[in-house]
Amino acid sequence: MAGKIDARLNELGITLPTANKAVANYVPYVITGNLIHVSGQITMLNGELKYIGRLGENLGVEDGMAAARLCGLNLITQVKEALGGDLDRVTRVVKLGGFVNGTPEFTDQPQVINGASDLMVEVFGDVGRHARAAVGVASLPLGISVEIDGIFEFE
Repeated sequence: MAGKIDARLNELGITLPTANKAVANYVPYVITGNLIHVSGQITMLNGELKYIGRLGENLGVEDGMAAARLCGLNLITQVKEALGGDLDRVTRVVKLGGFVNGTPEFTDQPQVINGASDLMVEVFGDVGRHARAAVGVASLPLGISVEIDGIFEFE
């Protein structure tokens, strides 16, 4: 039987992507105590890179928000893996760290990372409200536009 978060995902018409594998010397997540630290999730959808480029150059804010939402979906997928499939165990989305590949003139990083922040509240309700950072960077791995890591509390 599906839990309330799985039911909420279904209600929102959201299908979680396949969990991304680590591509270097790290693991997708680490559990310590009652926290899951999820490694940076990129704009990969079921093995295919999406949203390649730089904000303010070949991508706009709407593209960036969609990229951040995809990163958020990948975060939720990793948390689901970490919790043996039971997202109802999440008691708090603690923090998101967002990195936006943009031109030096691009300053809408907070709006871009809202793509992931809004998703967390849509899926988890008040439990999804979190602290965060939205940082502009000169480049990201594989030319992607957004990368986001996260900390989640669970019971």
